[in-house]
Amino acid sequence: MPHTLASLVNHTALKLTVLAGQDGLDVPVRWAHASELIDPVPYMEGGELLLITALKLDAQDPEATRRYVRRVAQAGVIGLGFAVGVNYEEVPEALVQAARQEGLPLLGVPRRTPFIAISKAVSAAVAADQYRAVTAGFEAQRELTRAALSAEGPAELLARLAAHLDGWAALYDASGAVVAAAPDWAARRAARLAEDVARLRERPAPASSVVSDTDGDDRVELQSLGTGRRARGVLAVGTAAPLGTAERYAVHSAVALLTLTTERSRALQDAEQRLGAAVLKMLLAGEPDHARAVAGRLYGGLLDAPFRVVVAEQVPADDQAAAPQGQGGTPAVLEALADAMDSAAARTGEAVLAVPDGSRLIVLVADGGAAADACAAFAAAAQARAGTQPRNGARPARGGTGRTEQPAVGLSAPAGPTGAAAAYRQAEAALHVARRRGRTLVEHEDVAAGSVLPLLADDAVRAFADGLLRALREHDATGRGDLVASLRAWLARHGQWDAAAADLGVHRHTLRYRMRRVEEILGRSLDDADVRMELWLALKATSAPPEE
Repeated sequence: MPHTLASLVNHTALKLTVLAGQDGLDVPVRWAHASELIDPVPYMEGGELLLITALKLDAQDPEATRRYVRRVAQAGVIGLGFAVGVNYEEVPEALVQAARQEGLPLLGVPRRTPFIAISKAVSAAVAADQYRAVTAGFEAQRELTRAALSAEGPAELLARLAAHLDGWAALYDASGAVVAAAPDWAARRAARLAEDVARLRERPAPASSVVSDTDGDDRVELQSLGTGRRARGVLAVGTAAPLGTAERYAVHSAVALLTLTTERSRALQDAEQRLGAAVLKMLLAGEPDHARAVAGRLYGGLLDAPFRVVVAEQVPADDQAAAPQGQGGTPAVLEALADAMDSAAARTGEAVLAVPDGSRLIVLVADGGAAADACAAFAAAAQARAGTQPRNGARPARGGTGRTEQPAVGLSAPAGPTGAAAAYRQAEAALHVARRRGRTLVEHEDVAAGSVLPLLADDAVRAFADGLLRALREHDATGRGDLVASLRAWLARHGQWDAAAADLGVHRHTLRYRMRRVEEILGRSLDDADVRMELWLALKATSAPPEE
């Protein structure tokens, strides 16, 4: 317990008497200081018991005394100790009245009690209080260390920390999700702080902030965990009052222990990532048996059921030269995506195989699992932040901020180990469509079930189509025939002469002549199915309006 004015009054050796301000005796005393200055305020820090003899103060002048008492009270002085029998045989009534008006405790100090005795009593009490706080802090550190090493790990640590603080504690993972809380009801309260946690995670670790719980009276302190550029987690503690010295020791110990846990987990994740890279390499090389042998218990369950391949890339904002980079050069937004999938999978106990590949991220996730759902949710949130609607063929909407880096993600159809290479190609194709269409996520099913025509709205495809049809268009420009329209009609009718000629309003012999001219000008035979396909796609590509 901190030393108070009441403690000094109850100190039998000091013989102090209370002359005014009895209601303010429970205020903690930070120090006791003697000063005879008319204005000692510049030398005060607040929380002091000011000891005076009124050597220079006219303590019998009501106005001068009132000004003095008001000024020291406003400066944070918690009480006055007046030496009786030194300069005044009795405590001046003007001083007593001024103290009462300000509600400032006034203590009478008998002549036989020197000021140094009061200062020693306060100093000893402060030292004892600090010793108790340090001792309690070390005991809390030992208790939290034992909890961190227990089978329950972080969950038990949070329970011990909450009990020590007489409050609550919660742990957030790298994605910002609440993974543990103590007591149990604190999980709901911690979930309300998602935005504050997200802002803290954007700052380099270590970082901290104090927030208020708008739905309660808690004072909540957030502490980031980790030693790298990005926080690996966040600790939240809620208390009814600011943390004392012992409580501060406990929180710092918890942060250190949880940081060690997360960094140890990070090292384990790095090892798992190297193993995952080897498994993925074997799958893509068409060696599923070897991949299973290497996967072992870590990834074996993932290969025993249908999985999907995710290929993601960073799409930098137009107004920034380079996207923020995370650990090992991986774009930060892809790290965040990987964290979201890992966290979701950890909560359900499913495996995720994530491999950074330069500026890309390749992930194998269970079909229909929590990681796949987290990937979709992450992409939808990024799409919303960019001011777009995730629909087929949509480009980023005008008026979007264009400032938030977002991923482009391609998702394959469900596959097994023998179809991993094909699934990877599907994911790459979906990723290409996602980037070209300005969407954060495209699934292979969307590409396969939709029309191929939107894929033709590409500059390279248009250039090829223009080159292929240029000679025919130049011929038509001379007014010697309508070869392009005739070719389109003939192909649309699958080479049926009478039907195509009727569509054009010409004789079928005229149409035959025009098709021979097409073959002569292009130097290609219309009997070749590949030639007919290329010409039809070229006509479609050049007739489709360019995308906005």
